[in-house]
Amino acid sequence: MAVVLDLLKNDPRPPRHPEKAHRPDQPIALKKPDWIRVKAPGSKAWGETQKIVREHGLVTVCEEAGCPNIGECWEKRHATFMIMGDTCTRACAFCNVRTGLPEGLDAAEPEKIGDSVAKLGLHHVVITSVDRDDLKDGGAEHFARTIAAIRRASPGTTVEILTPDFLRKDGALETVVAARPDVFNHNLETVPAKYLTVRPGARYFHSVRLLQRVKELDPTIFTKSGIMVGLGEERNEVLQLMDDLRSADVDFLTIGQYLQPSKKHHAVMRFVPPDEFKGYETTAYAKGFLLVSATPLTRSSHHAGEDFARLQAARLAKLSPALSA
Repeated sequence: MAVVLDLLKNDPRPPRHPEKAHRPDQPIALKKPDWIRVKAPGSKAWGETQKIVREHGLVTVCEEAGCPNIGECWEKRHATFMIMGDTCTRACAFCNVRTGLPEGLDAAEPEKIGDSVAKLGLHHVVITSVDRDDLKDGGAEHFARTIAAIRRASPGTTVEILTPDFLRKDGALETVVAARPDVFNHNLETVPAKYLTVRPGARYFHSVRLLQRVKELDPTIFTKSGIMVGLGEERNEVLQLMDDLRSADVDFLTIGQYLQPSKKHHAVMRFVPPDEFKGYETTAYAKGFLLVSATPLTRSSHHAGEDFARLQAARLAKLSPALSA
């Protein structure tokens, strides 16, 4: 069965979610459906990936967010690096990443990431971060430096970034786009009606506009966004969200099942069956997305390398009729 994997059990650091300590406990759905299954971590290749991460003192969202796919991904030597520390300045109700006041940036981190990407031999890498509302540019320059370091250390590696929303950080998005990532991902996470309870520090239409602005600045960059289902959203709300993303010319949509990290996090309102995910996929393709991944265990960075190749092929197929006309 799928679980939110706690690989940081004997962590000496302060509590992960002090802001949630006084919230009433939410019911936890103990019995998960049989369509949610994952491979437990522990293979030799998984251990080798973990060793490289530890040796460089790096943080991965795979561990911090308790991703259920860590066993599969790390066995393939795929890891999603989380830059700018392990502590987020926001406290989203769904997220297992530590919250609080972050430490200063590690100026050597971009080079460490580049070195690790080269050692792992990655063809495609995903770089994400915590929200850093405490920084003047939200960490935009650090993203740009990390992309540049990867290009130097491993020129053949394509780079996908999963960014915060840079809310009220003038010029931040332009700095990141100028570094020319191959894929720019920013997740909406849920439908707008759920933002006050699920993602209270964010603004839905700001996030949609952020993705639209990427295309305006550089139409060659693939854009991507994802949501979770099972948080109490209605189907028509998900379909409207698809339309909003297509109006922003987003290329790639991911939809996965929300899994509750602890009793202090938002409850799972429903386990969405596979046939409904298939229905969402069919509808999203009909609305014009180049690529759609919609399954219970879909996560933003899962199969990112394979998906990037599929994105390239889909764009080429779309352009071919126009070129031959």
